[in-house]
Amino acid sequence: MIELDDVGYSYGGGELLSNVSVKLAPGSFHFLTGPSGAGKTTLLKLCYGALTPTSGVVRAFEGDMRGLDRDQMAMLRRRIGVVHQDCRFLDHLPLADNIALPLIVSGRDMAQESANLRELMSWVGLTERADARPPQLSGGERQRAALARAVILSPDVVLADEPTGNVDWEMSMRLLTLLVELNKMGKTVLIASHDLGLIRAAKSQVQARVLRIANRQLHLAGADL
Repeated sequence: MIELDDVGYSYGGGELLSNVSVKLAPGSFHFLTGPSGAGKTTLLKLCYGALTPTSGVVRAFEGDMRGLDRDQMAMLRRRIGVVHQDCRFLDHLPLADNIALPLIVSGRDMAQESANLRELMSWVGLTERADARPPQLSGGERQRAALARAVILSPDVVLADEPTGNVDWEMSMRLLTLLVELNKMGKTVLIASHDLGLIRAAKSQVQARVLRIANRQLHLAGADL
């Protein structure tokens, strides 16, 4: 699905990532861990083309991202759902419309998609909050809404940046369950997280590889996690 081949990334004159190579195979489940500032968010951005590597090659669906024009990149990103750490929404729109934004931007017929939208909102437990505005939502509701918005176009890959960073343990487990369900449906999942408890819980449910960024490089973490 996505492959980084000897990738490096420099920022502000300093090297943040160096010689990073990893393959996210179809249907795989990965965690990305490491201390704050190690480059987890940067690596995710490289995976969906928000950043261009300083060196090396990033391939998505067997194509080199460097050769994509603006329209091709937009089409590629429809196949990659991203759950951002900051969960930004349009505060003047009800929740259902915020979740549906990717459908609108991609030109889908909303009349035909309404049933899918309702089903997705039910799946994340937000049916009764469809008319709520984002400022009225709890942290857990915002995170579930962010996940719903990320997968509404049925992407092949789901990248989640600290999706449980602002919620309690019970809600973390609920979000993890949703991500595991997506993986069992055949989606490739990569979660950036520093929460070792979450990683251990996931490994009891799904075959997950744990990657760790240390000293600017990517390593396969030990089996003791």
